[in-house]
Amino acid sequence: MVDVTVIICAHNPHRPFLQRVIEALKGQTLDRNLWELILVDNGSKEPICTWCDLSWHPMGICVSEPELGLASARRRGISQGRGSLVVFVDDDNVLASDYLERAYRIAREWPRLGAWGSGSISAEFEIEPALHLKPFLGFLGVREVAQPVWSNAISCTDATPIGAGLCIRRDVADAYMKFYEESKIKISGRKGTALGAHEDYEICYLACQAGLGMGIFPELRILHLIVKKRVSDAHILRLIEGVTSSHCILDYKWKGKVPSSPYSAHGLASLVLNIFRRRGFDRRVFFAELRAVNAARRTLFQLQKE
Repeated sequence: MVDVTVIICAHNPHRPFLQRVIEALKGQTLDRNLWELILVDNGSKEPICTWCDLSWHPMGICVSEPELGLASARRRGISQGRGSLVVFVDDDNVLASDYLERAYRIAREWPRLGAWGSGSISAEFEIEPALHLKPFLGFLGVREVAQPVWSNAISCTDATPIGAGLCIRRDVADAYMKFYEESKIKISGRKGTALGAHEDYEICYLACQAGLGMGIFPELRILHLIVKKRVSDAHILRLIEGVTSSHCILDYKWKGKVPSSPYSAHGLASLVLNIFRRRGFDRRVFFAELRAVNAARRTLFQLQKE
């Protein structure tokens, strides 16, 4: 019987990183007869299924999803899987050897949770990030908590797990499949080179909407492998812009909150104040956030016209 479905979603992965992800899965303490492995190639230039060997796993398969977008890849994996617990693994996530075993235990010991994930995501950098980028490493998924944090309120971001190592019950996964198809506003997550986000938050929100909770656990440990280009100023700014814009759209979709215009009387006052107060990279961050709000407002305005 398959109890756990592990889904790796990948788009043009860094081959040595994906191989380390696979090696970490080979070393999992959870009996392989209890879990299946689905590798989803999301429109990679070099088809992953031609070079990534999953023959070591008795229930390992590689499938293709040509429609770009992390949400599309996740849904493809869900549709292929059979497990009552679904675990998402990014193509640069090295899971601790007991990750699946602990996630499976949480599923049994915390029946009121519908979604949970890692509270201990450390980073291994190809090059050490510059000092001025350290405050923004949270945008790369780095996090550390000392004890479990859980909630059933979507406003509690401290308890919201991210996509790296995200675990969801099958009922939540099925609800997400249906919800996404019926949604006018699609939260697609990363899409090719576009750095969108928050398809993982939406899954967690659905768990809360179903009367369950969400949480993060420090015993679920991940090593996040980060290539050097992801700690460049340009990439971090693009990431901040993509995440902020996605957050605005998610807030509108779930809470009816329209992002305020940066050019209102209050917005202009804030604009002038920030230009004078913020310097260097911090000022560039402010302008990235400004662009993100404007992009979100344009997207929402277009959706309202349709």
